[in-house]
Amino acid sequence: MTKNDTHGAGRPKVVRRSDWPSVSRLAEPLVRSLIDNAKALRIGVETTHLGATVIDAGIKHPGGLEVGRQIVDICLGGLGRAEIGLNAQFRNWPMSITVRSVNPVLACLGSQYAGWSLSAGGFTGLGSGPARALAAREELFSELNYKDKSDSACLVLEVDKIPPKEIIEKISRDCAVDARRFTIILTPTMSLAGSTQVVGRVLEVAIHKAHALKFPLDRIVDGMGTAPLAPPAADFVTGMGRTNDAIIFGGTVHLFVTGPDDDAHRLAQNLPGQSSRDYGRPFAEIFKSVKGDFYAIDDKLFSPARALVTALDSGRTFHGGGVNEGLLDRSFGYEGG
Repeated sequence: MTKNDTHGAGRPKVVRRSDWPSVSRLAEPLVRSLIDNAKALRIGVETTHLGATVIDAGIKHPGGLEVGRQIVDICLGGLGRAEIGLNAQFRNWPMSITVRSVNPVLACLGSQYAGWSLSAGGFTGLGSGPARALAAREELFSELNYKDKSDSACLVLEVDKIPPKEIIEKISRDCAVDARRFTIILTPTMSLAGSTQVVGRVLEVAIHKAHALKFPLDRIVDGMGTAPLAPPAADFVTGMGRTNDAIIFGGTVHLFVTGPDDDAHRLAQNLPGQSSRDYGRPFAEIFKSVKGDFYAIDDKLFSPARALVTALDSGRTFHGGGVNEGLLDRSFGYEGG
């Protein structure tokens, strides 16, 4: 052990954004692998008249859990990894998805976050994935001080129909990428791949909440999160509710940050959503009560159930919130037996 090891000297105090790589270039081989293994993964691949590639991961093709897992990796811009496995924390829902990232701020906010609003001809959707950083149409990218450059792009849309040519043209134009080098992945909420990739946003939800709490993003060094896989539902609202509740009632996130212990402690206490005025009911019930108006739902609700925050400078870990298995059972439709 060196003197520097003993005193923690030389440890980076911030994550330097000048070192951030291209998320589109990192994601490109992952997208190619999805296309090359389309038959094995039970997904559809077709080319639009503009030359863009469209992957159907749950509309006319069944897809599956593994497709959803791989889409999470793509959404993270190649800077993270999702794994599906056993988690004994929940008696009735033992299977979970765990996500980790080497650069959670760029992976989650710069790529995975569904922040690009697209609409035309009756079609509406929120785009997520690495193409967002090429277009950089959102105010968030000014804050991140990041704009990607690549000759290929991929966008994920949580929709149940192929976007019209106006949307594809807009995406290609805003990203400055030829449509023939563009891939759009469609993941309906009620599909296995769709529900998996939404629950796979458990870490992103925490990073987004930290940003809303004005915690300095440069001080978030690493992170991981886990949440139980939500069973798909027969209707959109119930399915959407279950994927949200998997995180709100069952998600656990662990962030590693630099800076004072007080800041880490405060972050751990404020990250979970139990303080929200809307906490305490399954999301589908809340959504119906506000007549489908997302903006009427308290922003504080969109949070993982439990947070651990480790202050790297001191080595102390702070805890906040807690999972709620009863509300998870209610949301997921557990009937006992």
